[in-house]
Amino acid sequence: MSERSRLTVLSGPSGVGKSTVVAHMRKEHPEVWLSVSATTRKPRPGEKHGVHYFFVSDDEMDKLIANGELLEWAEFAGNRYGTPRAAVLEHLESGVPLLLEIDLQGARQVRESMPEALLVFLAPPSWEELVRRLTGRGTEPPEVIERRLEAAKVELAAEPEFDVTLVNTSVEDVARELLALVEVV
Repeated sequence: MSERSRLTVLSGPSGVGKSTVVAHMRKEHPEVWLSVSATTRKPRPGEKHGVHYFFVSDDEMDKLIANGELLEWAEFAGNRYGTPRAAVLEHLESGVPLLLEIDLQGARQVRESMPEALLVFLAPPSWEELVRRLTGRGTEPPEVIERRLEAAKVELAAEPEFDVTLVNTSVEDVARELLALVEVV
């Protein structure tokens, strides 16, 4: 394919189900390339280096940022996350359908550097459902959950900055809608 693809960015509040939707979509359509972020966060059970994230030290992250090797980066809940620039540009040039799953700060940075990107906001069916999902994970201490809930309020208020909003009422439906957006060039 000689045609350049469009970068699609999926964002939304923590706990809204971004990873679940993306995993479902990619199970059915593995040809959609999902950028793997670098993070200073420690791996959660079952996460693999290079598959879910590139787990890096603070020093390594400092170097990536200083050398301009990240398309976007942000700090969240005491950890830093970033998207390696080279891999994204390489896949865009080769015409592969491309998806970034990142937070609000990252989506804003991508909008600045790549205004042609399509920004998709994944919204929860309700605030109550989002609170249930965030507290139901059981993987984080209460102070982290509290920070995530505060951040979620800010993230929800940013919805108008996005090109498209999808409401996560059904993983299957949202994955199908997202696929249609990713594949349209």
